[in-house]
Amino acid sequence: MRITFLGTGTSNGIPIIGCQCPVCTSSDPRDRRTRTSAYIEFNGKTVLIDTATELRVQAISTGLTHIDAVLFTHPHADHLGGFDDLRRFNELGQAHLPVYAAPETAIQLRERFGYAFEDHFPFYGGKPDLTLHEFDGPFELFGETVTPIPVTHGSWTVHGFRIGPLVYLTDAKEIPEESMDTLRGAEVLVLNALRKRPHPTHLSLDEAIDVIRDVKPQRAYLVHLAHDLSHAEASARLPSNTCIAYDGLSVLLDGPRERSGVRDERQSHAP
Repeated sequence: MRITFLGTGTSNGIPIIGCQCPVCTSSDPRDRRTRTSAYIEFNGKTVLIDTATELRVQAISTGLTHIDAVLFTHPHADHLGGFDDLRRFNELGQAHLPVYAAPETAIQLRERFGYAFEDHFPFYGGKPDLTLHEFDGPFELFGETVTPIPVTHGSWTVHGFRIGPLVYLTDAKEIPEESMDTLRGAEVLVLNALRKRPHPTHLSLDEAIDVIRDVKPQRAYLVHLAHDLSHAEASARLPSNTCIAYDGLSVLLDGPRERSGVRDERQSHAP
């Protein structure tokens, strides 16, 4: 199993329009963060998580040319903004794409993108052509069990996912205890950490570190960062099993022998 981070930034992206702060003007390429999204490869299939605003640019920069399904965490604009770019994947694959969402998110998808779930065109590529599947618990996908993980994001319920040894959570502020239990035993935990200061709808860096210390994954990667934290500054504050993810980072999940892999990975991916 492999996860590739397409984007790792918050809803504004980084750099932010009109901002001259040290992070927005940084020369470190890891400080340039598009909106948060990722894809996972397992059992010969590729599954996209969210259609971030820059999906087209993200796909081109990482060489992503094929996806087999899409998982949606929630319907906020930074996680849906690239939705229409799915049509290119329909064209490349010459097939409909299955997409999976919780009922509340599915309502928003039908309201905003109803054209994607209706068949009008006699060819692929003119619009997204999707089949929508609603989940209310674990479901099977390409030989693996996908377990949705509900977390709170302000007044919203956001769903992360566990697929085998991988847990992916974004936009969380509070994680219920039953959801924490789903995180335990993960080889890799992906978790949001917005900034140093507390925020009403997102985990702060210290709050994310507390979750990681409780869950004790082999490795953790932090995403959905704002421009308050540079890659280098945030990395210096982290436990040894935790990294700041960056756009384009690809991580192989390969069992217990990679417990010490975080330090090696930091060195091998340094610009």
